[in-house]
Amino acid sequence: MADPLGSYPGSAQRFDELLDRNGAVRAHWLPLIEHLTQSGAEAVRRGVELARRLVVENGVTYNVYADPQGKDRPWLLDPLPLLLSGEEWQRIEAGVVQRARVMNALLCDLYGPQKLLQSGVLPAELAYGHPNYLWAAQGVRPLGGTWLHLHAVDLARAPDGRWWALGDRTQAPSGPGYTLENRQIVGRVFPGLMDEMGVRPLHGFMNALREQLLGWSGESTPLAVVLTPGPFNETYFEHAYLARQLGFPLVQGQDLTVRDDTVYMKTLAGLKRVHAILRRLDDDYCDPLELRADSALGVPGLLGAVRAGRVVLANGLGSGVLESAAWQGFLPGAARALLGEELSLPPVATWWCGEKPALDYVLANLDRLVVKGSFPNQRFEAVFGRNLDDAGAAQARAKLRARPYAYCAQERILLSQAPVWRAANSVRLAPRALTLRVYAIATAGGYRVLPGGLARIAAEGVSDVVSSQRGGGSKDVWVLPGPQDSLPLPEPAAPPRLVRHDELPSQLVESLYWLGRYSERCEDKTRLLRASLSMRTDRLVWPTARAECVHQGVLAASGDPALGLYDEQLEFGLAADLGRFGWSATQARSRLSAAHWRSITLMQRQFHEAGMSRAEPVEALDRLLVSLTALAGFALDDMTQDDGWRLLMIGRHLERVQFMARLVARALRAPSAPLRGQLGWLLDCCSSSITYRTRYLATPQLRPALELLVRDDINPRALNYQWTALQRALAELGRAVGAGAELPEASPLRPDAIVLDDVERADAAGAAARGRVALQLEQLETLAGRVSDRLSLRHFSHVAADRHVVAT
Repeated sequence: MADPLGSYPGSAQRFDELLDRNGAVRAHWLPLIEHLTQSGAEAVRRGVELARRLVVENGVTYNVYADPQGKDRPWLLDPLPLLLSGEEWQRIEAGVVQRARVMNALLCDLYGPQKLLQSGVLPAELAYGHPNYLWAAQGVRPLGGTWLHLHAVDLARAPDGRWWALGDRTQAPSGPGYTLENRQIVGRVFPGLMDEMGVRPLHGFMNALREQLLGWSGESTPLAVVLTPGPFNETYFEHAYLARQLGFPLVQGQDLTVRDDTVYMKTLAGLKRVHAILRRLDDDYCDPLELRADSALGVPGLLGAVRAGRVVLANGLGSGVLESAAWQGFLPGAARALLGEELSLPPVATWWCGEKPALDYVLANLDRLVVKGSFPNQRFEAVFGRNLDDAGAAQARAKLRARPYAYCAQERILLSQAPVWRAANSVRLAPRALTLRVYAIATAGGYRVLPGGLARIAAEGVSDVVSSQRGGGSKDVWVLPGPQDSLPLPEPAAPPRLVRHDELPSQLVESLYWLGRYSERCEDKTRLLRASLSMRTDRLVWPTARAECVHQGVLAASGDPALGLYDEQLEFGLAADLGRFGWSATQARSRLSAAHWRSITLMQRQFHEAGMSRAEPVEALDRLLVSLTALAGFALDDMTQDDGWRLLMIGRHLERVQFMARLVARALRAPSAPLRGQLGWLLDCCSSSITYRTRYLATPQLRPALELLVRDDINPRALNYQWTALQRALAELGRAVGAGAELPEASPLRPDAIVLDDVERADAAGAAARGRVALQLEQLETLAGRVSDRLSLRHFSHVAADRHVVAT
């Protein structure tokens, strides 16, 4: 790769992160450019492809609400990092720490004495008119006086090289999970280079945040949770990622309840007190009792628990009031009034049109400004005055005059540009507009800044707007050493507290249960389809096999069976069940390892690609079965064997019992005894053909086949083996959660007690014997269904039932 820059253009109008005004590579970028030159074009191309593949395999997604194709859209990551020198980072870091202090003090004043409103430093209309100013939170003082446990600042670099603050994220700042995932992936693309360049690590972030949230309770075994609105949220990947990295349960509103101003998590064993909540919900959705009555996402009574000082909420309810571009014009005065300091990281020039002088200025200088909505609920797209014709400008001025308080205007900044890999040619660089989001964490020693951040790049062809919703991407940020490096994220002075919690949210446990059921259901149907489609040329077996597939719902009654395999509209088909399996896995993602999740996404992608190419069905089913079997191994060997795991395994046992009992019973209900070919197909459906041949050294016969499939106690595919394992798992669950076994009482049914005498006879007595066995298998299938119903009623009811409290 002789010249990685190629035709990369600098800019006379914008600041270029890579090149100086003379077109030379900036000094702190030289080691990276030299590395690319020495690596060669093919190595660079492999690195770009590796980054793309890891994003997909790791399931790094960003959902787009307005886009019908936006669900589970892969996160866009450019593997070429943004480099910041140590000296430059020190200035950014100091400014972000100061802004976090100002914002925290401002929230204390807005919901406390309101001195800045009384003195006129801040306009009361801007605070009280904001939809996220929570009147119900007035007078609330969070534990420790900390409103902002996690704070984010969006920065942009002007053409003169100075960084300016565009805005702050104070409710539930998104992005730290993506920042850490970006670092993991880019580290794989450039192995060893980060160490050579002395890039500051990010590993202290999770420890600092975890200690911050657990430290306020004063309890020896505090419990903290991550509160998510659920898998449909645009950044759900990050919610699950943070929960896994922090070691906190990922919960939804229905998993929590408030009793006597105390928050509890619903678990299988009862209610467990929650001491801290890292929330990913907007303010007004958090408590339907005092805030939005139409919210089904929050926890009734949560604000009361905060008001009583019984729970730490990160960030504090009401902190969203500061998420408005209009505040930027008043922050310098607020900093002087609250801290007696001048802002070292200045905000971009901002005018709130609710003040007449500001409105007059905006009307007179519209062509130089960017007009934005004052409040986040306005659904108002930013308007660049320079892009308006005369009619558009007149219309914009009319709107400003009609409702001036609803708008603010900011000076237009020509965003800096940074190099990215050109989409059409991954070994050449192209410029993209860029902004930077930096994160600060509240610690016992004050705010500390994550040494890096989330660099966000504009979509191709866009120069003024950087937005993930509009197709923008991201970069890792490398902070290089400086002459006097600032304080790193703190590690605990003492050994990390040993906090062990085995309780899981009941909704998570239910998701794990259905994950077990759907994984086994997909595996059973895959075996059934593979065995059946392999018999398409056998005129004696194929009609029986196809009829069974139609009865099980995995094939349509007519049409090409090879095409029906991939039909997602077939309600009980394999493709539909794989979708339900994926949804259950998404719900339980916080409990799955990265390798486990990667295997799930790879399996689904391969099956989808097979369907798109209409791959030969038996070959596709072979590959799918290998993947499903590997996932069964993850369930057995890669998961902590807690209550959630027990329910997952119970789900698998129940599903296999029902499938096999139904399959064998229908074979016995046929007018005559199954033929040898049909018995071979039945053994193949139950993955017992080799076991039968090695045990009996004979062609398939009915009674020994039934002995193997029904009564055997060492064949994992036998009903007796699965029924015994199910009873054992239910008993273990009962001991763990203090409940009795879930098997219906007075049930004498046992697979090993089923009598198989006379089943091979060809006369009426043989038909009657087969009918008796079929009836008992059908009763076993029904009994398994009753077990499932009892489990659901006992453990998966998410209404506000009066369940006992296990600990405080």
